[in-house]
Amino acid sequence: MTTFSASGIPSQAGRTVVVTGGNSGIGRVAARALAARGAHVVLAVRDLAKGRTAAAAMTGHVEARRLDLADLASVRAFAEGLGGPVDILINNAGVMIPPHSRTADGFELQFGTNHLGHFALTNLLLPQIRQRVVTVSSNGHKVGSIDFDDLNWERRPYRAMRAYAQSKLANLLFTSELQRRLAEVGSPVISTAAHPGMAATSLLKSDGRPRVRHLAEKVIAGLLAQSEDDGALPTLYAAVADVPGDGYAGPSGFLEGRGAPKLVGRSARARDTEAGRRLWEASEELTGVAFPRRSLQAGVDA
Repeated sequence: MTTFSASGIPSQAGRTVVVTGGNSGIGRVAARALAARGAHVVLAVRDLAKGRTAAAAMTGHVEARRLDLADLASVRAFAEGLGGPVDILINNAGVMIPPHSRTADGFELQFGTNHLGHFALTNLLLPQIRQRVVTVSSNGHKVGSIDFDDLNWERRPYRAMRAYAQSKLANLLFTSELQRRLAEVGSPVISTAAHPGMAATSLLKSDGRPRVRHLAEKVIAGLLAQSEDDGALPTLYAAVADVPGDGYAGPSGFLEGRGAPKLVGRSARARDTEAGRRLWEASEELTGVAFPRRSLQAGVDA
């Protein structure tokens, strides 16, 4: 079997790809690779100046548009301003173990950004999406749990790593429930997911606590992490390879930390279909954005 690599990505000419957080880390690498193969790539970024700088450094048709996943008004504005079809949406942006803070809408920052922002964006764009939705999760989902009584950490003592793990578990539950709903309406679009393994990206520096940052940079990044280029391969694999709906890609090496991408397993909690349905309903209520069933069915029937 041939090992998947960025150089082996088939032509993406004629396709439009949206990459959230595409100005840095594995999102930037994935965007660059797809643009180099002919895709029109939209970098959906919070800092437009940084997005434009990243776009200018890429080969091909790349543009930057502002998107702040921690602000539902920004998510709606981005979706409303993005005309025309989208072939692949890559839900890549995220925050990891920041100090306790909240989004513009009052959600815990990690749950609000990593899950709810992407949940709203995906559902708003679904009538325009033609091929695939890829959501980037993490091996951290394996220690995650969903507290439906306190999704936004309003009553519990805040634990940044537990909140991160909850958001990454939510990513996988979202992926599965989205696939179920797409199949139910007969949509040709599929929902997939990926995790980068242990990749040396800016997320490892986001905590802000000197001792934790030192540990992440010197020990994890120095000894265990693979490069951003390699960390982006599971995302690219989930985006363009022949994988099934609800497929989950990650590195093939020891503990899925590094190595060539392949389809990997997920925790029992990430396979809980009832939790997926319940999370979807809670997410619709929190964001005010619902699955566009009628629009998708009309598209299938047309």
